[in-house]
Amino acid sequence: MNTANPMRASIGLLVCFAVKEEAAFVMPLPQVKGGRDSLVTGMGRRNASTHLREALTRVRPERLLTCGFAGALDPALKIGDVLFDEDFDAGFGGALRTAGARPGKFHCSLRVATTSAEKASLYKTTGAHAVEMESSVIRTLCREQRIPSATVRVISDTAQEDLPLDFNALMTAEQNLSMLKLAVALMRSPRVVPRLLDLQRNTRLAARCLADVLQELLRSAG
Repeated sequence: MNTANPMRASIGLLVCFAVKEEAAFVMPLPQVKGGRDSLVTGMGRRNASTHLREALTRVRPERLLTCGFAGALDPALKIGDVLFDEDFDAGFGGALRTAGARPGKFHCSLRVATTSAEKASLYKTTGAHAVEMESSVIRTLCREQRIPSATVRVISDTAQEDLPLDFNALMTAEQNLSMLKLAVALMRSPRVVPRLLDLQRNTRLAARCLADVLQELLRSAG
């Protein structure tokens, strides 16, 4: 991509989320110097790459954040903990620590890690503290474009817990959750409904914790 494209609007910050639920309590984003915008990329590397590439034909951010949920691999992490990793020149670290986030290492997976056994294996083989599915490709594109970036993710499920369903089996070819497949799975296993409701409560708690950190970060940046 041509980083000197004169048709692109320059902005101070682009904030990316995989799904709108991750941004549920963040909006509206505080203004920052140079202006800011947000982008929902969709789940997975392919969606993140496609939608970010398209966005970067329209805007040229000075910095970028890739934000959202992550599954814990480190057994010490709990729901609502916020971790971050940043480029050396991104300049978010001090404000993120002040806002309550801590440095961490992320593994960018091709699939949802759904069981405690899978998480334990990833923890052992990657050394990462948490697993998600988009940030690696987003930040690779940023480095190609010389855009300083950071990953900010909140723990939405712990290392010790199995997710109530294998969400990988419920995805469409475009890596979107199929409501039809979900309905069929619930008809076949209605006993998982209470666990799904628990997961929903946990993700809402996680989204609020992420929002608190991001709101404070962006207010300090503004």
